[in-house]
Amino acid sequence: DALRHRHMTARRRMTSVERASASDTICRRLSLTRTFYRSRDIAAYLAMYDEVNLDSFIRAAWASGKRIYVPRILPGYEMQFTRLATDTQIVRNRFGIWEPEAGDIIEAHRLDWAIVPLVAFDRSAHRIGMGGGYYDRAFAFLRHKNRTLKPRLSGVAFACQETAQITPNPWDIGLSRVYTETL
Repeated sequence: DALRHRHMTARRRMTSVERASASDTICRRLSLTRTFYRSRDIAAYLAMYDEVNLDSFIRAAWASGKRIYVPRILPGYEMQFTRLATDTQIVRNRFGIWEPEAGDIIEAHRLDWAIVPLVAFDRSAHRIGMGGGYYDRAFAFLRHKNRTLKPRLSGVAFACQETAQITPNPWDIGLSRVYTETL
């Protein structure tokens, strides 16, 4: 909890200009990857005010003919991925997070790539999230990676959210990589 609080505070201390500039750099990096070009169905998220804003990445994906899905929180600590289109109506959920009011749903194992927000990360791509375990539950099937090749999970964060080492819990689902404005 102390580590989570320290890194949430670090990203909140960034100015809006710093956050916007870093977010644009991260979005550019994401859209230039081989994974981007190979993916058709991509999970992203609609950022809270202090998270990496993926809006320009989402627009680039749409321009490239990709389908974007974002989380929608369900009762029982579950999450589903709902398609986001330019005309999708979005509403705030009980946590104040923007999500589609309705739309086509894709099962997590059918995604090609999932871009995951985080609070803290280390160089081994271990992550600490907000603490609800939604992503870990949604992608729990990836624990059996020898049978499952997709989706590829990538984290996004600001450089100030990096920490020396995170000891993962047995239920944590690992990332293939974390993208920042400097990594």
